[in-house]
Amino acid sequence: MWIKQAASRAATLCIVGGIFGASGYAYAEYPEKPVTLVVPFVAGGPSDKIARDVAESLRKSLGTTVVVENTAGAGGTIGTARVARANPDGYTLLIHHIGLATAPALYKKLGYKTSDLEFLGLINEAPSTLIGKPDLPPNGLPELRKFITENGGKLNLANAGVGSASHLCGLLLQGALKSNMTFVPYKGTAPAMSDIMGGQVDLMCEQATNSTPQIEARKVKAYGVTGAQRSMVPALASIPTLSEGGLSGFNFTVWHGLYAPHATPVAVLEKINKALRVALKDTALVKREEALGITVVADDRLSPAGHKKFFNDEVTRWSKVIKDAGIQPE
Repeated sequence: MWIKQAASRAATLCIVGGIFGASGYAYAEYPEKPVTLVVPFVAGGPSDKIARDVAESLRKSLGTTVVVENTAGAGGTIGTARVARANPDGYTLLIHHIGLATAPALYKKLGYKTSDLEFLGLINEAPSTLIGKPDLPPNGLPELRKFITENGGKLNLANAGVGSASHLCGLLLQGALKSNMTFVPYKGTAPAMSDIMGGQVDLMCEQATNSTPQIEARKVKAYGVTGAQRSMVPALASIPTLSEGGLSGFNFTVWHGLYAPHATPVAVLEKINKALRVALKDTALVKREEALGITVVADDRLSPAGHKKFFNDEVTRWSKVIKDAGIQPE
């Protein structure tokens, strides 16, 4: 009898020790292998560039290799679903932009729910720029507004696809101008930018990270910056905000956040958030971001709770914008 009781007690201790030991082990030893950072967009785009910068800083703060993998398609939903279904061990993370907050209003079937993800902290935010083809007649935002009014419906507005940052900015712009333009969706930022530089499309509302080189090289015309304040980037410093140009209160920024699969151990989430905070203080990273007109987040949105609250507010905001624009979920 005493042998059976001893065996039972030993088994119980093993189970309890296994539970607490595993948690402690995860906290103490994570990460033991490379971490994969999934970007749900094509390589070479703004989000990919930001992800690679963040990955390098996370590599130093986590003490392990951070591999960036591009899983593009369906407005970022394919890559997001991949992370949502991944093993919740902290080795597969997601970096996503504003599109994560608009997806519920744009797609009937996402392949994931927001609750399938853990919020790890907001990373950055950056304005976009309203740019035009090189030979577009207007030379400033007031002239452009008049030109759009006089040619209502005839001008076209390029974007990188439904749900992209350029598409969302275009929706806000059309509402602010109270004038319809023809939306021209592309399969990514690169072909859209190529066509606006070549004069095949009239306008585009593109992230400053991607448009600044073309503005500086005078390959496109710049009509305004979409943020609440002018950009600190030398090439954009003289360009007024759209609000200054007459679109009072216009404010659009593209933000990126970091996510993990739901049910990732709390200890691991805490370790990743701590590493993210350290990474975003990396002087080299901050300088690279600022050179592109990007502001690194340093407020409460860097905390998981602050990030989640901000995200939910964005979902509410964009659901209304998309509904008011008459866009039906696909």
